[in-house]
Amino acid sequence: MLSKGFEVEIYTSTPAGDIVGLSDKVVAALDGFVREPDSRNVEYTTPPCYRYERLLCDLLRPRFRLRDYLKQLGNYTLIPGSTLSLGGSDRFHRSDPGNPYHSYIEQTYGTTVVTASIHINVGISDPDVLLQACRLVRVEAPLYLALSAASPFLDGKVTGYHSTRWGMFPKTPAHVPLFESHAHFIRWTEQQLAAGTMQNVRHLWTSVRPNGDRRPYSLNRLELRICDLVVDPLALLAITALLEARLLQLIDNPLLDPLQMSELPAATRSQDLIALTDANETAAAKLSLDAELRHWQDGRPIQAREWIEQLYEQVWDTAKKQGFSCFLLPLKKILREGNEAQRWLRLSEQGMDVRSVMQHAIQETAAQELALQDDLCQPLVA
Repeated sequence: MLSKGFEVEIYTSTPAGDIVGLSDKVVAALDGFVREPDSRNVEYTTPPCYRYERLLCDLLRPRFRLRDYLKQLGNYTLIPGSTLSLGGSDRFHRSDPGNPYHSYIEQTYGTTVVTASIHINVGISDPDVLLQACRLVRVEAPLYLALSAASPFLDGKVTGYHSTRWGMFPKTPAHVPLFESHAHFIRWTEQQLAAGTMQNVRHLWTSVRPNGDRRPYSLNRLELRICDLVVDPLALLAITALLEARLLQLIDNPLLDPLQMSELPAATRSQDLIALTDANETAAAKLSLDAELRHWQDGRPIQAREWIEQLYEQVWDTAKKQGFSCFLLPLKKILREGNEAQRWLRLSEQGMDVRSVMQHAIQETAAQELALQDDLCQPLVA
């Protein structure tokens, strides 16, 4: 098994759904929480671990502490979703006015970056295997977006996107190649920094990237960045299990590399794969599981839901051999009942206004976390 960890960005709000900037107080009071450029969300990171049972508690315990602290501050809670669903996108709420990088972000991107998401990190120590893994995950990243989409609203309105976050997020730099090797990644990063298209080594905002303690030179993990905020921890573990099983398949069979296995023309394969994947990301942001995508292997059209079902069957034996196939099971529920965005949109179509939908989501999330705290993590919380 591979080590896994999460970076979790989440908004603080009132029970009525109004997102409130509290990150300065949270970061000052609670260890393990850090600021985002905008004060309305906070981030915490789980340590790398191998077992899913432990990962579940590592994911939930900081959230329990955060909820308790928010109650001490007043009538505050956590709100699901990856965009400013009920309003507030007209202005930036700076969390650290003296930070020059935050100033650059505000001036360059505005509130298009004031989003909440989940970044899934998976440990891979060999840098060239890691870059190969990034190639496979990049061309399949739209599937993880389709599973996780949770931002159909912005400023109290239905946007027409299932993931408004990824639909508007400023992917940076504008063109990112499929890195052919660690040396290629180093060379390209140095060129971007010299040209100013990246302000620093963290300023690579793409669906997936290699990460490590001293980028781009020292790398030790793959970071999947495309997912919207997945507040259901069991759903998040299922998405992570799919990713891990797929990476284990690639490690066992390096021919799964898109640069080798794709049947697209060899002379233009890399460019064609990037264009195909960019179009797939756009389609998945729009319609998530119902989106029509094109398969990286041969360019054939395929619905996102069908492609995920095929991957599920393909990775099942790998996950079973490693003892974590049971954590894949919630994927079936997502495919059957829809992701969070699709469930919220159904409520909207039935006549519920956006604020009521988000209030319902706040209550549902809090109840689910309380049940999990009682059932699974109580010994570790104490």
